[in-house]
Amino acid sequence: MPEILVQYEAEIWQSIGETFIMVGVSIIAAILVGLPVGTLLYLCRKGQLYENHFIFSILNLLVNVTRSFPFLLLVVFLLPFTRMVIGTAMGTAAATVPLSIIAIAHYSRLVEQSLLDVPRGVMEAAVSMGASVREIILKFLYVEARSGLVLGLTTSIISFISYSTIMGVVGGGGIGDFAIRYGYQQFKDDLMMYMIIIMVILVQLIQFTGTTVSRMIDKR
Repeated sequence: MPEILVQYEAEIWQSIGETFIMVGVSIIAAILVGLPVGTLLYLCRKGQLYENHFIFSILNLLVNVTRSFPFLLLVVFLLPFTRMVIGTAMGTAAATVPLSIIAIAHYSRLVEQSLLDVPRGVMEAAVSMGASVREIILKFLYVEARSGLVLGLTTSIISFISYSTIMGVVGGGGIGDFAIRYGYQQFKDDLMMYMIIIMVILVQLIQFTGTTVSRMIDKR
């Protein structure tokens, strides 16, 4: 192991842990909130089974506005809200608030797109069989779109890792923040390069895992 990595081993592991916390909370928010929001966007859009222009317009606007924000500006804009929710605007816990919000908006749009790829005949078959709304969603839509949903989540997770590098602005820490503070600002280019390599390896592992799982569950 290179000497500089040994020298900063404790700080590196801490930064990796902070990245995992931020990204982990974002993933949970994406699945628990982003998935239902994306499903509702699909069901309420024009021409769908539960068409509702008002609900679709509100959700669509919120998702579009959130995704339109440059992430750094979104972090700064949400500082008062973060302070109200967490009790502080600084630290790893505070960093999870803007990350979770962008995660919900990001993944909900990918969910909607995945569900739009489901053949319309699947929905018609479910309705003709007398399936309830819950059954239509869980046993027909999600089953047919499962491969796309996994790929969408994989893409989102990689985006969350990218967003997490910005969270040093609010003291969120993470690998990106460590690379800037200990590598770039202290002119230790080799240390910064090692951190970039760690990020690249992490992203490649996530992409490989997501693609493999998506291929395994795609029975079409």
